[in-house]
Amino acid sequence: MDRKAVSLPMTEEEQSTIPDTGRIHGGFADLVDYQLSAWREDYAEVVLDIRPQHLNRSGVLHGGAVSTLIDTACGYAGCFCTVEGNFRRALTLSLETQFIGAVTEGKRVTVTARKTGGGRTIFYSRAEVHDQNGKLLAQGAGTFKYRRGSEDPEGVPAEEPKPLHRP
Repeated sequence: MDRKAVSLPMTEEEQSTIPDTGRIHGGFADLVDYQLSAWREDYAEVVLDIRPQHLNRSGVLHGGAVSTLIDTACGYAGCFCTVEGNFRRALTLSLETQFIGAVTEGKRVTVTARKTGGGRTIFYSRAEVHDQNGKLLAQGAGTFKYRRGSEDPEGVPAEEPKPLHRP
C-alpha cells in the first residue's frame, strides 16, 4: 500500500500512518521536543517552539539546537518510505551549518529540507531554518548513508520500538 504525504496539523489517524512512528518521538527527539510537521518523498519539515532549555547563555536559540534541527530534517528528507508500515533509516556522515540570524524564547522555527541527490547508499540534503515571520536564521547541508535495508524506497517492515534504557 502506498503512503500519503503528511502535513501539519496531523490528526492521530495521520500520525499513525507515518512509518516507524515509535522512533519519531523518544530519546533525543523528546529531549529537544521538535516535531515532524510535514513529510513526503524528498522533503521534510521540522518545527520547534523555543523554550528556555533551547537557549544559549546569550538568550538566543543555541547553535547546537539549530544543527540538530538541520540534521533531523535533512535525514528525514531522504528517508520517506513509500510503503505503509515500513520504514527507512540513515546515519549522518557529514553536516555543515551556517548561522545567519538569531531567535529568542517564545518563537517558533521551521526547518524545511529537501533531498538534493545521491545514489543507492548515500544521499545529500539541504535545509533552511526560518523564524515564524519567514526570516532566514540558518542553512545547512548533510551527507547521509542509508542503513541496511533502507536503500530501497519501500524500506523494511517496522519493528516494535525498543524501550529506552536509562541508568
